[in-house]
Amino acid sequence: MGVGLPEFVENPENRCPVVLLLDTSGSMAGEPIKALNQGLTVFQSAVREDEQASLRVEVAIVAFGPVRLVQDFVTIDEFVPPQLDASGLTPMGEAINYALDLLESRKETYRVSGIQYYRPWIFLITDGAPNLNSPWQQAAQRVKDSESNRKLSFFAVGVQGADLETLRQITPLERPPMMLHGLDFKSMFVWLSDSMRRVSSSTVGGEMVALPPVGWGQITT
Repeated sequence: MGVGLPEFVENPENRCPVVLLLDTSGSMAGEPIKALNQGLTVFQSAVREDEQASLRVEVAIVAFGPVRLVQDFVTIDEFVPPQLDASGLTPMGEAINYALDLLESRKETYRVSGIQYYRPWIFLITDGAPNLNSPWQQAAQRVKDSESNRKLSFFAVGVQGADLETLRQITPLERPPMMLHGLDFKSMFVWLSDSMRRVSSSTVGGEMVALPPVGWGQITT
């Protein structure tokens, strides 16, 4: 099948998609959102150091508080880190559902364009708990179904104040949520960039690669 879309004609490399699902609710205002923005710049710079990864790793950013698409999928060589602002509540369930739908749409685009892709990642970062009326349980079931069918890998990182008990119900048992050390987003994004570089240089459809050690957070059980 031919690659019809201009982005795939210009760059027919395999794709390694990751959705950054970022809590930008009011509680992230001040130093947390500032550190998060700095971390996004570190992520872009670190992945771009690897020429192949910069053409294969695609990032999309979904922020919530309210839910919005900040950045649709774009390869790292074309990614411009946004400056996020913090406001609003925490519609976590809606945001997860949005990210899942976004990924399914992107995978369909790959399929019809004849582009191979690695198992996608969703990387959730939050410092709070879902709104009371947020459908997070339904979203959690979708995550677990997708994980069990090897459709994606879901990661969750809690910042100080995060509802870890809820995050444990969303993440797969073999990959519990991590608690970030302070506001060390820079180290976390360096780890994420290293992980993406490893995945993007592996075999499409192969086993999950060994990820680098986590020094930026603590596993919660």
